[in-house]
Amino acid sequence: MTDTIHITIDRADGSLQRLIGLVERRGFHIDGMSLSDEGAMRRVSMQVRGRDAGRCADNLGRQIDKLHGATRVGFAAATYGFQTGAAA
Repeated sequence: MTDTIHITIDRADGSLQRLIGLVERRGFHIDGMSLSDEGAMRRVSMQVRGRDAGRCADNLGRQIDKLHGATRVGFAAATYGFQTGAAA
């Protein structure tokens, strides 16, 4: 199960490294990441997956909110690898 978290971080030295370190220390794997510059800030979209079933991406988001220079701006529902609905 992969969750997507959208974050803005400042452009200070080491800000991206601090974000990645936090995600890994909290017991999550980074399955994908995209980064775009937006002036004084960077926008990061991370696809994360817990190392075990006890890991909650919402708790990770709250930890990111406490990280200096980072703000969580969005959270996408989990992706399970299948699609529901009738086929055309």
